[in-house]
Amino acid sequence: MTIVDMMVDGSDVEWRVSPGLSPYAETLAAMEARAAAIRVGEARELIWLLEHPPLYTAGTSAAGDELLAPDRFPVFRAGRGGRYTYHGPGQRVGYVLLDLDKRGRDVRCFVAGIEKWLIATLADFGIAGRSEPGRVGIWTGQGPTEAKIGAIGVRVRRWVSFHGFSLNVDPDLSHFSGIVPCGLGDFAVTSMAQLGAPAEMEAVDHALARHFPAMLDRLRCAA
Repeated sequence: MTIVDMMVDGSDVEWRVSPGLSPYAETLAAMEARAAAIRVGEARELIWLLEHPPLYTAGTSAAGDELLAPDRFPVFRAGRGGRYTYHGPGQRVGYVLLDLDKRGRDVRCFVAGIEKWLIATLADFGIAGRSEPGRVGIWTGQGPTEAKIGAIGVRVRRWVSFHGFSLNVDPDLSHFSGIVPCGLGDFAVTSMAQLGAPAEMEAVDHALARHFPAMLDRLRCAA
């Protein structure tokens, strides 16, 4: 199911929204195959939005003692940057497959672009999100109310990006207790619903699509 198929910067970027819960291993294999096809010019760039069944993923910097409940949900080695994170129903996962060879060979600029993209999306729902130096992801609140609402973990192979972000719309936040999320045990995790801004996933998807062109414009800082 595709909700958006648009031309941006002279290249059409496919938008794909998968219904239901997408098995992680199969999704990872499909994503890697698509990234390889983009590199050789056999496929378009892709934004893939979906939900996974409850699971934990380990990034390349994950430490063993940050997996607190190894038998609670399946655990997958993701191959992306970052540490442990949780995926599950009620969380919008976005896989971002872009050709950074033509959009700008700057991974930091790319990650910052995703952060600003999610911040703009949250603002549509009255949530003030922000980035924090030294802490990749999206944060809300201050002091005792500070919490993480979005995670980012990307990989770049032959200058094609894959993996991407997760945004907590209305997941079961107790599921995060089986890990030290992103290695930041001193901070809480929150969601749009917990912050009093419940939203249908389709509305979140359309907000992401609305702010996506500005995200691509920001990548020009590296081009």
